Amino acid sequence: MTGVVPLLADLVRRPSVNPMGRNVSGPEYLEGRVTDFLVQHFTELGLPWARQPVSPGRDNVFARVDATVPRSPVILWDAHQDTVPVENMTIEPFMPVVRDGRMYGRGACDVKGGMAAMLAALEQLSAQPGGRNATVVFSATVNEEFGFSGAKALARLWDQPPAEAVASDATARRIVGRRPTLAIVAEPTGLDLVTQHKGSIRWRIRVHGRACHSAFPEQGSNAIYPAGRVILALEALACDLLTRHADHPCGPPTLNLGTIRGGAGVNLVPDLTVLEVERRVLPGESPQEARAEAIARIAAACGGAVIEHDEPFLESAGLADATGDTKAAPWVERLGATARACGASAATTAARYGTNASVFTAAGVPSVVFGPGSIAQAHTADEWIDLAEVGTAAEILAALVAGG
Repeated sequence: MTGVVPLLADLVRRPSVNPMGRNVSGPEYLEGRVTDFLVQHFTELGLPWARQPVSPGRDNVFARVDATVPRSPVILWDAHQDTVPVENMTIEPFMPVVRDGRMYGRGACDVKGGMAAMLAALEQLSAQPGGRNATVVFSATVNEEFGFSGAKALARLWDQPPAEAVASDATARRIVGRRPTLAIVAEPTGLDLVTQHKGSIRWRIRVHGRACHSAFPEQGSNAIYPAGRVILALEALACDLLTRHADHPCGPPTLNLGTIRGGAGVNLVPDLTVLEVERRVLPGESPQEARAEAIARIAAACGGAVIEHDEPFLESAGLADATGDTKAAPWVERLGATARACGASAATTAARYGTNASVFTAAGVPSVVFGPGSIAQAHTADEWIDLAEVGTAAEILAALVAGG
């Protein structure tokens, strides 16, 4: 499909950086430029589309190509619009460059390459007069990299009674329609089928103290000292987790302390230290129980320290295998067979990362993760994707629905 390369270039040159919870702003942040491009693209193709506001400056976009075969299922194709930040990149992040069969740029691999493949396949399917054996609903969701809020907003459209729906969601509900038989979530899987992956729960820990001048530290209470004990407790739990379920296909459960902020100057006793923690959970493991274990470990290690745990800003269970669902399983098998017919290995595998698929599965939509590119190139300083693989992904997706 010749159109996939310019499509990908158009997506990469439109910044859609996720702020990742930071108080930052600028022209490269949020997904609006990609959202506007997709709306224009679907309008030019003559496809029905809708926007769903999720938060200020962040809208999901949906488009639909209907089946031509009666009583056909609905399949969701999902790709997130946002990318991780661009600090310390060694290439121009928003200037797509093609070299040696690769396209370089932020998001080229995660996940605008997968999005371009879906868009190219949609265009091909919409142009053919008949023979579509499934209705495809395409969703371009926001905030996957930090909070899954776009996927959760989409999932609400399947469950919320019309009388309780937000007025701005009315058009989106018409485009999205009934609950799909299967969701295919674009991520860089090397054209393998990821049928299991981890979930995660993320929250902030606030360790409180009392500020004063550093000349009289005994008059205050330094919030960094008990934060140090919090860190040691989390480190011990992280080491312990690595010994649990070590033979699980997704790897063992893990814990990571990602950020720590405290203090305003060396001559001030700090009154607050804030830590951000992520606990990754296995399919079937409760995120809330995992968080409760970490909180209990901290409480045992920190005595009378004043510690506050914020409510989670991200919570998702792991992705359970969709091949056990009687309606979804034939489509998962067909996806694998189609991919192999197009030259991909299409191995069934598990992953240690998380995706929107876990949100859709929790909402009753069996899901599989599939797309071009390697996770080894995602989020890197010189992010790139193999363009031949993007083209093959588009071919596979179009062939999956064509025929019948």
